Amino acid sequence: MLTKLDIGISVVKRCLNKFKENGVEASLRDNKGRGRKAEITDDDITWVISKACQKPKDYGYSAEFWYPMSFRKFINSIAETEGHPRMATVAETTLRKILSNARIKPFQVSYYCERRDPEFDAKMHDVLVIYKQIEMQFDKDGKLIPFEKDAVHTLSYDEKPGIQAIATTGEDRPPIPNTDKRNGYQRDYEYVRLGTLSLLAAIDLLSGEAIPLVSETHKSSDFVTFLKKLDEKYPKGDMIRIILDNHSAHTSKETQEYLNTVSGRFEFVFTPKHGSWLNMIEGFFSKMTKQMLGGIRVESKKELEDRIYRYFDEINKEPCALQMDI
Repeated sequence: MLTKLDIGISVVKRCLNKFKENGVEASLRDNKGRGRKAEITDDDITWVISKACQKPKDYGYSAEFWYPMSFRKFINSIAETEGHPRMATVAETTLRKILSNARIKPFQVSYYCERRDPEFDAKMHDVLVIYKQIEMQFDKDGKLIPFEKDAVHTLSYDEKPGIQAIATTGEDRPPIPNTDKRNGYQRDYEYVRLGTLSLLAAIDLLSGEAIPLVSETHKSSDFVTFLKKLDEKYPKGDMIRIILDNHSAHTSKETQEYLNTVSGRFEFVFTPKHGSWLNMIEGFFSKMTKQMLGGIRVESKKELEDRIYRYFDEINKEPCALQMDI
């Protein structure tokens, strides 16, 4: 009989024991939780992916984005009510595999730059044309070709606000040679904030000279002060062309009133909104942060100002004109 039914003696014994303990109905059915779990269906997988593409806050949670454990708990908690009972016990590793196969990473965040300027392409074209003109101003040996008529001085300009003046509460300890205990500088964790400064700066794209102005603020009055500095620097009658962003100070009433007093002296070429990467000085600021501002400690805001100006003096000893292929 056992051979005909294709079962073993252990199965018969288990069935009899279940009958003795719980009666006929129990002996005819498997206990809950026994046996192989049901397969995860395509509908289950699609459902998980759709949930992963929604934020926790959409379901009343405080978090902005999912974490593996929180996502697993969430899926387990709603699986039964939403018609996916198999997912009520799904493991975190299985969910990771499902999301990996779908090539989505809801636990990570990357950033993009939204195009909010309807004239983005046109403004970008204007900036790139200027860079091409600058490139053509040099001969094949990299020497500047003199202007045939009135000179045009092209500058890349921007502000770097909020440079913090930070003081230490203890002396920095220098590295100790030939030891593994301290092979780099050591600094006390505590510090004192002394305030902030703003840097207004431009790079002459023909000469490579960097022109700074350190200020307490970066308002219209500060921008006008910088324009006056440029007006004094370059020969009268020359055009000063500035590539800059759409900061309100650049188009304010105060700025326009000053420009009216020096009609024809300045030309502004605006980068598109969210297109600051087109402005060459952004790379200069990045370099400055790495070389000088990163980790800087001072005893006063005046010291920070002096060291910023000193950095520009160092840079201008070996200026580097714009060289690029457009």
